[in-house]
Amino acid sequence: MTAEIDTTATPSAAKGPIDRAAGMGRRWLRLRGTLGVLVTQLVVLAAFLAFWEYATGQNKAAAFMFGSPSAISKFLSQMAYDGSLWRDTYVTGLETLLGFFVGNCIGTLIGLSLWYSRFVSRVVEPFVIALGSIPIIALAPIIIIWFGTGLISKVAMSTLSVVIVALVTSYKGATGVDPDQINLLRTLGASKFQIFRKLVVPASLTDIFAGLKLTVGFALIGAIVGEFMSSSEGLGHAIFKAGSLYIIPKVFAALVATIALALILTFAVGKIEQLLMPWRRQLR
Repeated sequence: MTAEIDTTATPSAAKGPIDRAAGMGRRWLRLRGTLGVLVTQLVVLAAFLAFWEYATGQNKAAAFMFGSPSAISKFLSQMAYDGSLWRDTYVTGLETLLGFFVGNCIGTLIGLSLWYSRFVSRVVEPFVIALGSIPIIALAPIIIIWFGTGLISKVAMSTLSVVIVALVTSYKGATGVDPDQINLLRTLGASKFQIFRKLVVPASLTDIFAGLKLTVGFALIGAIVGEFMSSSEGLGHAIFKAGSLYIIPKVFAALVATIALALILTFAVGKIEQLLMPWRRQLR
């Protein structure tokens, strides 16, 4: 008797290991690309700091005007030791987070809601452009008169820096939905609210998160500007005070803390995007 070989089980049995191997290969390629980018960034940063240190070390006037990495690190250590670095970063971070949250909530809700009526969106468009063209620093005296010199005025400045950008990006995402998909849902009997909830909002997430990453910086700028105008603590206050005393390395030290805060907040927004939109991570 001739033994029969079951050939139908072979492809499916081999498919699992092949898929796992392919997945590991893709992950390795992504990891290698990420490491390559990180190493290149560190090399560029190290070269820039080395050149900066050398240039300022050869010229006292340049050292006074531009500081030096060693002097900046010294002030960072002092500020960390006496606690002012953590206190100022906490205050500015709180103002930024509150303004970021409030501004994006208001702007996104208005931007998405404008999808409901083309007539209303055309009516409010020039007003949105007019508000967006006002420099935020020009509103600072009015904000202080309205809300005082405390936390609320800084949050208001941060919110105003964010809200227009959030509105525009969310409205762009809502109006960019494929009309064929909308017509398909209409033919299936979906109401306008169902189309909005099931199609428009999910399709707008890409633009919304792009706006969130952009508005992190705007929220931080608004908080810093508010601290410039009137404050007794915060990174903006530290920058303004050190600048008025011509302590340039301390100005740069506070700027380094500001940049670190912005990077941390942007990283957090990116992680939230990955959680809410896992398919984008799979496409990369």
